[in-house]
Amino acid sequence: MLASGSGTNLQALIDTAEVRAHITMVVSDRPDAAALTRAEEADIPRRVVQFADHLDREAFSATLADVVEDSGAKGVVLAGFMRVLSPVFVDRFPGRILNIHPSLLPAFSGARAVEAALAAGVEVTGVTVHFVDYQVDQGPIVAQVEVPIVEGDDPGTLHRRIQEVEHLLYPELVKAFVKGDLYLDGARVVGP
Repeated sequence: MLASGSGTNLQALIDTAEVRAHITMVVSDRPDAAALTRAEEADIPRRVVQFADHLDREAFSATLADVVEDSGAKGVVLAGFMRVLSPVFVDRFPGRILNIHPSLLPAFSGARAVEAALAAGVEVTGVTVHFVDYQVDQGPIVAQVEVPIVEGDDPGTLHRRIQEVEHLLYPELVKAFVKGDLYLDGARVVGP
């Protein structure tokens, strides 16, 4: 599991026994990430790989891939990991990296998806679970769930409603992923 922030999706995964049994390590790019505290409380090994300790994104991604491989992980689940993974990382885990994003991709990719949806004035946004490829938030889509934007929404209220959906959807799909019931066959998603 890779996480950069508060770790609410990570906690939802830890709380799912069928997923927790497969978590070999939680890795963060930030030593102050609350996700690391959640991992510690669940007695899950954790590591920090800071971007600033590397010359560039490729060097960071290579070190990150080494740490993940050394943990014995067979796949990677991103739970609020806020760094772009270079091809160096993606190539080490082809078709085995799952991500969750707070919009209906391809709309509003990137780090400020909730704010972008509000600024665009759309009536509906949502949640997308997808496999990671070389492009940011563009990999094969596994599932999407709509979340309506209501009058008076601000980034905080909308993000909380999106997280409620994430915390139900992601554990079910990650459960299928770790069991081998969700996978990529070329560019085609096979699964529940």
